[in-house]
Formats: sequence, structure tokens, C-alpha cells
Amino acid sequence: MPDFIEILLRSAFAILAIILLSRVHGLRSFSKMSGFDFAITVSIGSVLAGAVTTLGTSFGHFLAALVALFGVQMILAYMRARNDTVQNALDNVPLLVMENGKTIPENLTKAGMTLADLRYKLREANAFDLAKVHAVVVETTGSVSVLQGDPDGPKPHPDVMKDVRR
Repeated sequence: MPDFIEILLRSAFAILAIILLSRVHGLRSFSKMSGFDFAITVSIGSVLAGAVTTLGTSFGHFLAALVALFGVQMILAYMRARNDTVQNALDNVPLLVMENGKTIPENLTKAGMTLADLRYKLREANAFDLAKVHAVVVETTGSVSVLQGDPDGPKPHPDVMKDVRR
């Protein structure tokens, strides 16, 4: 078979395999990612590239690698959900970068954010009044949550802030 045709067929079958495996595993496969999810996703992309371009290697080897990567992801996701030690080893901890309208500069540095980044996230969340910003948290996935409300009203429930590092 000509290389061009083999590359097209391998591409189609590899993409179908990834779609099938991600459907079996669920939406978490490519959701906003923790470091663990990012590593798996990059690995899947690498296997896909190899499957399409490394014609001297059996396509079955690439399918086995994809199944193994999704299997590892499923096993570790199961373990993360049931064991705090595993979760702490694989995931970042949410980090508080602003509390009660006051920036926490050392946490901004830890999060790799600048004041410009923080201002952008505040604007994006329509936080017009810093006095109404109860908390800004850099989440485990790197997304930023802005919790705001009346400064004299209720504060975020302790369960909402439970795992957030100050």
C-alpha cells in the first residue's frame, strides 16, 4: 500500500480510537486540566503523531499505547477520587491570591500571576468594586475564580474555601 494511503488510514483509525476511548472514559479526558491530565493529553498526542508518521511500526502497538494511557488515566482518576494522598500528589492545591479586596502578593508570585493578570480576571468577572471581592482563587486547573458579594453580607461558606491554601 502506498505510504500516503497508509498515513490517511492510520490517521482516521487513530482519531476514531481516541474518540472511542474518550467517550468510554468521559468528559474529563480533555476538560480543563490538572498537571496529571495535561501529561496524559500530551502523551496521547505523541502517540497519535507516532501512529500517523511511523509507518514501520505496527498500528496495533499504537492502539495498545492509547488503551494503556486511557487505562492509566482511568485508574489514577479512580484513585484520586478515593484517596487524598493520591489526589495531593497529582493535583495542584487551589491558591488564594486576593482576600477581602486585598491582593496577596506572595501568592500571586507562587501562582505565576502578575497584577495585570489579576486585573484582567477581575474585569472578566465584572468585579467593579474591590470591596465586594471576597476572594480570588487560582484553581487546581489554573482557572481563576472570583467570589464577590456585598461586603456586609454573608462571606463564602467555609466548605467553599476548605481546600484553598492561604
